[in-house]
Amino acid sequence: MQPDPAVSVVILAAGYGKRMKSSLPKVLHPLGGVPLIEHSLRSAAQVSGQLPVLVVGHGAEQVRAAVGARARYALQDQQLGTAHAVRMAQPLLKGKADWVVVTAGDMPLITSQTLQQLVDLQRSADAALTMLSVILDDPHGFGRVVRSPDGDVQAIVEEAVAPPEVLALRELNAGVYCFDGQWLWDALEEVRLSPKGEYFLTDLVEIARKQGRRVQAVTAHDPHEALGINTRAHLAEAQAVLQRRIAARWMEAGVTLVDPSSITIEIDVTIGADTILYPQCYLGGQTHIGANCQMGPGAVLWNTQVGNDCRIAAAWLENCTLADGVRLPPYTVQRGGFISNAESEA
Repeated sequence: MQPDPAVSVVILAAGYGKRMKSSLPKVLHPLGGVPLIEHSLRSAAQVSGQLPVLVVGHGAEQVRAAVGARARYALQDQQLGTAHAVRMAQPLLKGKADWVVVTAGDMPLITSQTLQQLVDLQRSADAALTMLSVILDDPHGFGRVVRSPDGDVQAIVEEAVAPPEVLALRELNAGVYCFDGQWLWDALEEVRLSPKGEYFLTDLVEIARKQGRRVQAVTAHDPHEALGINTRAHLAEAQAVLQRRIAARWMEAGVTLVDPSSITIEIDVTIGADTILYPQCYLGGQTHIGANCQMGPGAVLWNTQVGNDCRIAAAWLENCTLADGVRLPPYTVQRGGFISNAESEA
């Protein structure tokens, strides 16, 4: 999958995140060892050859400092809804992208593969937009997706105003879209202020249908992709999902996890084949574990480089480098430095 310069990604990250009860902007809370926003940035970089546009508001300076030059920035001074947020990106993108993907900085489980599916389906037909939907037994208050007999999206109906037959639907709007870049900006001008005092991106579905334009939907293979982080409980839920994904990836790569549910591996950690991780291991930061190692039980490593054929029992290592074949005694604690075979056996 090659990033496409004709695709641009807008990441919405201007919200307050009041339910997090934190002085830290919501999108900077860590997940898998990196800020929430980092997950969105990495997915965007896989589908777009342009720098993403990050719409910032609350905590804008903190977010800019964390992200730096890996994004372009649009400021939403007042939080007046999702359509208003996307309009803030217009000066940077109008006439410069054939397709515009809109996603959220607090939805870290969206994969680049899913974003690519949206783009590919949008390319394949003359549609105004392609949206992401999700099938859930518990609708969590999401708007219902109503399809026409030909399978296109006919409407998104919010739960508060949905009649019983629509409430019974379990296909829900995930809030991620790919738009026709030529159509989007003029259509946004037609979005009207809602009774809640906001401009909603979902109104574009009705606008497109009234113009006779198609609206399509891709249904997420994994419903967890629609998980938005609004509370600490949501953050913990996302962490559990992310760890299952990471564990599966490393087991497929030839690493043994004796008890995956008790092991934490952060997103930037790398591990060599035939390594065994015993329960209660925590591998964080830029840690690299070589091949044919045994780690734990109870090994904690941060930003540590481990050679091949090493054996590390219960230990706490930070910013260390270990040669090949090191055997560390239990309960070793070391911060920084190089550990050789002779030192480990002494």
